[in-house]
Formats: sequence, C-alpha cells, structure tokens
Amino acid sequence: MKLFKQSIIILTVFVLAFTFISSAQDMDFGDLADQYVDYDGDLVADIPEDKSEWIDPDTIIFSYTPVEEPSVYKVAWADFLAHLEEETGKEVMFYAVENYASQLEALRAGRIHIAGVNTGSVPFAVNTAGLKPFAMMAAADGSFGYEMEVIVPKGSDIKSLEDLEDRTLAFVSQTSNSGFKAPSAILKSEMGFEAGEDYQTTFSGRHDNSIMGVYNGDYEAAAIANSVKNRMAKNGVIELSEIETVYRSQTFPTTAYGHVNNLDPALAQKVKKAFFTFDWEGTSLAAEFNDEKFIPIDYKTYWEVIRTIDRANGVVYE
Repeated sequence: MKLFKQSIIILTVFVLAFTFISSAQDMDFGDLADQYVDYDGDLVADIPEDKSEWIDPDTIIFSYTPVEEPSVYKVAWADFLAHLEEETGKEVMFYAVENYASQLEALRAGRIHIAGVNTGSVPFAVNTAGLKPFAMMAAADGSFGYEMEVIVPKGSDIKSLEDLEDRTLAFVSQTSNSGFKAPSAILKSEMGFEAGEDYQTTFSGRHDNSIMGVYNGDYEAAAIANSVKNRMAKNGVIELSEIETVYRSQTFPTTAYGHVNNLDPALAQKVKKAFFTFDWEGTSLAAEFNDEKFIPIDYKTYWEVIRTIDRANGVVYE
C-alpha cells in the first residue's frame, strides 16, 4: 500500500511537470524574442529560472541614449554614477554609444547592464534585448514627458503640417518615437501624407542634429522631442526665438531607465534604490536636465501609447 501511494505521488508530480512544460510551450509571450519568457504578464522578460545565467559584474556598465556630445553627458551623469557606486559597492563605467542601433546591440551582447533608452527604442530594447524599464525622470510634482514638435527656421513659409507637402522633413531615426514614428503616423492619419510621395525625408541620426539643422537653416523642417530642444536652449546652445513650432503632439513618456533581465536580483534592487534615493539638488544631473527626481514606471502602462503608434506604423520588433 505504501509503495502504491508513492507511485501515485510520483505519477502526479510527473503529470503536473509535463502539463507545466506543455503550457509554457503554448503560452503567448507577446512580442518578446524567443529566448525570453513573461509568465507574470507585464510584457517584459522575466529573470532566467537558471541562476547560472544571472550576472553580477564587478563593473557595472551604464549607457545613456545617444547624443551629439557624449563627453558632455558623461560629466552630467558623474554625480549620479558616484551615488550608484556607493549604493551597489561596484565600480561603474559610463559607456558612450554613437547611435540607437549600437546601444541596442550592446544591450543584446551583454556589454551594457543599465541603460537610459529613448522613448521609441524602448519596445525594441524590451523585446529584443531583455531590458526591464523601472524609472523615468520627472519634475518635483511627478509630472513627466515631452511632446513631439515639428519645427522650422524663423520666418519659414511652412506654417502647418499641410505646408509640408512637396517639402523635405528631417527625421531622427526609424526607432525614434518623436523623431520618426509619431510624426509619420500623424502625417498619414491627419493629412493623408505618405513619405516619399507627398513629402521627402532625410535622417539626421540624433535629435540635437535635427534641431541644429533647423537652427542653422540646413533643414526646412524637422520632427523632434521638445525636451531636447528645451535642454539645448537652457544650456545656451540655441536661441528659441530662432525656431518656430508648427505642430505639437500629445505628451509622451520620456527616456526609460532599466537593467538587463539577467542581472542578479540582489544587485538589481540596489540599482533601483540608487535611482530612487538620489538627491538631485546641486548635482551635475540637475544642472543638465530640467527634472528633479526619478519616478517608478511600468512598461505595460506607460508605453501603451508608443506600442499603439508602432502598430499603426506596422513596426515589428526584430
């Protein structure tokens, strides 16, 4: 009788295990790449079940979204990275990337552990590189975000989106929300304009390049994130009076900060603590940005509008 009960228990465990494996194979993990799973339904990759796949690097590599002058932002992040070292007990290195594609590739290759990723690239980082976004910059009252603007040089005869017909619009990158995806969708839905047919395009690679192109008269018009424009004006790089805005969108979430999904959970908690305990006042970060704190976010909620725009544009996360 005892042997019979043991056999029943073993058989039950086997059936449950087989059922779990079969169910896992049949589960829909959304847009995540094949190597990732999402059992909790938050649309981001779960930490690997196999602890041997977890990483606990001696040196944490931090990357910020590509900008025209990486050395400037290395200085801007210096005080925060020092705080991150204190909270984690690890050495922290700032890794400058030249473009959005190289940042995503470095994340996938494990050369970056924590990253600030631009709005439009976040779904790509989540689905193809296992990024787990958890923070975003915000004002003291918790407000956050930016708007997409179509800007033109002062005195331009382009006064509205309609005037872009047969003109050239500068985009940033095909992974940029405000620098490509949002304006493309808006021009198509509101004006019926198709790129290459109703208007021509060029790509600058970065928001600051597009802004400077309009500012110097090299571009007829450009689609940009106004947070970058305002930051450049704050730092004396441009005069806002020399640029005109002919369209402003709804508010979008801004750069998301996250870590790779296989970061050791204990270290990941220390990293999050560093973001949420950082005192901005009088720091190099406060001097560069218009924000005053980091707030917690979840990708599923905050990036819903971006995923909607992507679907409208037929974007596939590969």
